[in-house]
Amino acid sequence: MPDPTVPPTPGVPLAALLTREDLALRRIAGPSDPSLVVHAAHTSEMADPYPYLLGGELLLTAGVHIPETADPGTYFDGYVSRIVAAGGAALGFGLAPVHDTVPAALAAACDRHGLPLLEVPPGTPFTAVARAVWQLLAQARLAELRRVTDAQQSLAAAASRPDPVPAVLRQLAVRLGGWTALYGPEGTEIASAGREPEPPVRDALAELAEVVRPSGPGTPTSATHATAGTHLAAYALGTGFALGVATPAREPGDHTIASVATVLLTLLTGEQQTGSGAARTAALVRLMLGRAPDEVAPLLGGDGNWLVVEACQNDRRDRPSPGARGTARQAPTHPLPPDLLAATALGATLGSPLIDPGGDTTRILLPADRTLEPQPGWTLGVSAPVPAQHLPTAATQAARALARARATRTPLLRHGSHPGLAELVPREEAQAHARTLLAPLAEHPALTETLRTWLSLHGSWDRTAVALAVHRNTVRQRIARCAALLGTELDDPDVRMELWFALGQQ
Repeated sequence: MPDPTVPPTPGVPLAALLTREDLALRRIAGPSDPSLVVHAAHTSEMADPYPYLLGGELLLTAGVHIPETADPGTYFDGYVSRIVAAGGAALGFGLAPVHDTVPAALAAACDRHGLPLLEVPPGTPFTAVARAVWQLLAQARLAELRRVTDAQQSLAAAASRPDPVPAVLRQLAVRLGGWTALYGPEGTEIASAGREPEPPVRDALAELAEVVRPSGPGTPTSATHATAGTHLAAYALGTGFALGVATPAREPGDHTIASVATVLLTLLTGEQQTGSGAARTAALVRLMLGRAPDEVAPLLGGDGNWLVVEACQNDRRDRPSPGARGTARQAPTHPLPPDLLAATALGATLGSPLIDPGGDTTRILLPADRTLEPQPGWTLGVSAPVPAQHLPTAATQAARALARARATRTPLLRHGSHPGLAELVPREEAQAHARTLLAPLAEHPALTETLRTWLSLHGSWDRTAVALAVHRNTVRQRIARCAALLGTELDDPDVRMELWFALGQQ
């Protein structure tokens, strides 16, 4: 006989029916496991109900089918075994008008085969029992839909955070009440969230993740297993990544919620399988072989001009403290180091896979025709559009724009270029004048950058300190040192203008 199929819908705990005072049901035989559930109610007086059951039903009978001449022990043993074989969840026996009591042989058979037996009193019609089951099923289904909907919304919100992958893993662990892990293409665990399980369970989940890793035709996209009282599930994310979930039990809706997370994580971790990947590889190889940047740039697309975006994840410590009234009262701090996966997600949002998440900031290279908008959780500095051969200059511009953006609490700041004044002086003469004027600072790059930032922020000590991630007393000392080396008075607006013009030529 084939294994019975239980409907993939929320079940009604049998105990919930037994507590209904309007039904007055009483369990008289079989197991009393509180985890037992029913998925439907069905009335039948057939001697063999097997063909009419789908699995998970509470079968109701008044005993009309019981032959008067049959051997009770043999008959009821066969009858109960067929119900169990069909996947029946429980048997309800109605008293009156056929039987005044539940046959003892039926109770014995239910105990023997592990089938719960309920006594239905004369005042409780079978339709009332069926209605109660359907009411409870509807309530359970509604609760499941609400749970799945809430989980979908929270997972989508997590995917839009600055750290989307860890946020999705954390939210999934909360929603499923377990532990989640992300495995990389090499099978290594690269992120996790939730209460960490025991090592054997953790190892078993890692092995299950290997089952869904692409290995040829027929590789499953998901797999489940149970070990040490823990339910394990693994889902393929594409490009070799896999999601692992460990929960104490498998609840209705868990698979749907995990599937939503799988889609989001696939989008966040997957690479676009297009010709652009090969083009990027070719560009890198050509650069390493000595080709000029302007010769390589056409492989990367765009109109020939590029933007450099330098970004840092926002840090709550960078925000002004209450009562500060726009004046920084705390020592400035460095931005948070960018998370690799968060940086990848930022690049995907901006529409570029050309990402360098090194150091305290992330650099992204993208065509100049892209439209840029502020990104939640990030502070961005954007260079002016430049051809490929001037990308180092653009990188400097983006870094300076980011420093100013952090100092002014601006989510996105572009490098401002004002060619009007510069065009009045030939570039060679302007650069020569700048070298002469700034020569005393040539061997002190920290002083030069401090002066540039201080002038760009209109002489604000606090904002300059935030932009450079130093104490404002350090800014004061550096500016005083600049004034001494240059032999000039930096409070003079004419001096400031001349210095700002010279710094712009570097």
